[in-house]
Amino acid sequence: QVQLVESGGGLVQSGGSLRLSCVASGSIFSIDAMGWYRQAPGKQRELVGTITSGGSTNYADSVKGRFTVSRDNAKNTVYLQMLSLKPEDTAVYYCNADGVLVYGLGYGDYWGQGTQVTVSS
Repeated sequence: QVQLVESGGGLVQSGGSLRLSCVASGSIFSIDAMGWYRQAPGKQRELVGTITSGGSTNYADSVKGRFTVSRDNAKNTVYLQMLSLKPEDTAVYYCNADGVLVYGLGYGDYWGQGTQVTVSS
C-alpha cells in the first residue's frame, strides 16, 4: 500500500510564510505527478499546484507568484513553499500523488490526510 503523510501546517499571520512537506511511502516504483490541493470550509477542493516527475509545474491563478511546488524524486517527497499568505489561503491542504506505480498493484492515485493552514488577519 501507499501512504502520504503531510507536515508543516499551522497558524500564521497574514503576510507570513509556511512550508508544507509530503512524503509518499510504500512499495513505490515511480510517481508521475505530485501536488497540493486545498479545501476551505463550505467550498470544494481546489488545485493549488502540481509538479511532474520531470519538473513541470502548474498553479492555480490565486497562488501564482506566492506559492512554489518542488519535489525530491529520490525521496518521493513534494513540498509547498507558501509566501505572502492571505486569510483566504486558510484551508485544509491535501497532498496528492497521481500515476503511482506500485509493485504488484499497478497504477493508482493517492491522497494524504490533510494538514490545516490558518492565516489570521
